Amino acid sequence: MLDVEEIRVGEYPVDSPWVRPVRILYTQDGKEKVWDVVKSHDSVGIIVFNTTREKLILVRQFRPAAYYACLPDKIEKIDLKLYPPTLGLTLELCAGIVDKDKPLVEIARDELKEECGYEAPASAFTKIVTYRGVGSGATKQTLFYVEVTDEMHIHPGGGAESEGELIELVEMSIQEAKEYIASGEVQSPSSFLFGISWFLCNIRGWQMYTSE
Repeated sequence: MLDVEEIRVGEYPVDSPWVRPVRILYTQDGKEKVWDVVKSHDSVGIIVFNTTREKLILVRQFRPAAYYACLPDKIEKIDLKLYPPTLGLTLELCAGIVDKDKPLVEIARDELKEECGYEAPASAFTKIVTYRGVGSGATKQTLFYVEVTDEMHIHPGGGAESEGELIELVEMSIQEAKEYIASGEVQSPSSFLFGISWFLCNIRGWQMYTSE
């Protein structure tokens, strides 16, 4: 997972297949304004709950963007002892980009199988909400909820090797999830916090400082 070395920061390639930066110019309230935006793939996120063991199924992986956010501006040479790769290790919901011409629920099924090793029918997925990025990110994510059992776990998961994914499965109890999001600082994206909060409010109830 953390066999990461010789991290370098390079110039952005204009032909990137993943993101496309643009500058938007517009007039608002009679004033000319400018906003720089990065267009990226839409995505799906899945809140996965194993009812056999009463555990949330999450994923952990090294995220270059999370690592880069911890670096000082205009750094030329990265000292991995000063900035260890663990800074880029994040805990997230199972998720994936929308890069296929398929219904979103089918993409969610594929990601559940690839990343977590569970196979569930489309009917088991509940669509929660679609929300959009703001600030500099031009994208949207659709969040699903699915319950799985041990019998649905057909292989170890870990992501698609063909796509270079290296993903670790993490099982978290409801109490551990409460404590994690209440800890003050987490190595997780906002979609994770929203998804876990939704689960606690709608599926298992919110009792932040008490045990189940």
